[in-house]
Formats: sequence, C-alpha cells, structure tokens
Amino acid sequence: MSTTTDTKRKPFSMIREFHLADWFTLGNAVCGVGSMFSIITFIQTGAVQHAYYACALVLAALVFDVFDGRVARWRQKSSLLGRELDSLADVISFGVAPALIAYGCGMQGLWDRVVLAFFVACGVSRLARFNVTAEALSGEGGKVKYFEGTPIPTSIALVFLLWWAAAVGAVGPDLWGGSMRIGGFTLHPLVLLYALSGSLMISRLRIPKL
Repeated sequence: MSTTTDTKRKPFSMIREFHLADWFTLGNAVCGVGSMFSIITFIQTGAVQHAYYACALVLAALVFDVFDGRVARWRQKSSLLGRELDSLADVISFGVAPALIAYGCGMQGLWDRVVLAFFVACGVSRLARFNVTAEALSGEGGKVKYFEGTPIPTSIALVFLLWWAAAVGAVGPDLWGGSMRIGGFTLHPLVLLYALSGSLMISRLRIPKL
C-alpha cells in the first residue's frame, strides 16, 4: 500500500519566490499599463497633459527595466521566471504602449493600424528570439555579449518624438508629415518610423550589449 506525501504550498507561494529584481520588472509593466491608461484619457478628453504622462511613464518603465538587470547582477540572482517576466513587461511598455501613443497622437488610419500592429508583432518576435537563443549567444561567463536586432526598449526614441509633437501641437490633424490616401484608406507617413523600428528589431544586426 503506497502513501502519497501531500506537499502543501504556502499562500502566495509564487510571489514569495520573486527576487528583488523581479519587483523592478513588475514596476516596468505597471508603468507600461499606466502609460496606456493615460493615452486613452488623452484620446477621450484631448487634454495634452495626459499625452505627456503617457510618454513619461514609458521613460519610467525604461528606468525600471535598466535597474532590474543591475539589481539581478548585484545580487547575483536570476531565474527563468525573471527572464519571462522581463519579456512580458517589455512587450507592454515598449511595444503596445508606444503603438497606442502613436494611435492617440493621430495615426488612426487603416494603414497606420497595420503598421502599428506590425511593430508590436516585431517586438514580440524579437523578444521570443532572444529568449530561445540567449544561451547560445552567451559566452563562457554566461552573459549575452550582443543582441541580434535592436532591443525593443529603443522604441523610447519614438516616444520622445511623439512627446515633442504633442508639446508643439503637432498631433491629430496637425501631425507632422500630414496624411495620404492609399487604396481608399489613410496612411500617415510618420508611422513609417514604426515600420523601420520594427524591421530593425527582427533584423540580424549585431548590437553589442553594454
């Protein structure tokens, strides 16, 4: 007659397993979600300060993203859970949030939406590729020496551009570059910067990791 040992897990056991760096990663995700809330409020109200908040929260997410890596190296504690958390947070803060900011600033045509969806898909693909190739790209010290394709946080440059556009009133119908009709649908040429950013993310460019 066999006996089965019932190992009871403590309440909130998953949270108990988080390292300090993981909390910084969650801070990254929370800032990304806050950015999306802010740009939605801008769309609803037209109050430009909410566009500023949206852009500032992406910058705050970048700060958390930088510090989670530094804290992990300082404490010499990392995990597969932490790596997955980092990728998911980055998708929110540097993929979906910048795309939604672009939409809120006026890139709302059908072709704009296609390009913005392409940008997010490239970001997701870039992070997935990194996760599955990280070990192969690691040197003897176990540290990744370079990125393949530009890292998704480089989208912060697009966010800064849109913050500037909002600051000078170049949003909505006054968006830089105007708009054009292709096949009966609207395209804002400025959105092509998102297409370029996404394409660089999934490229084979080798970017040294600092």
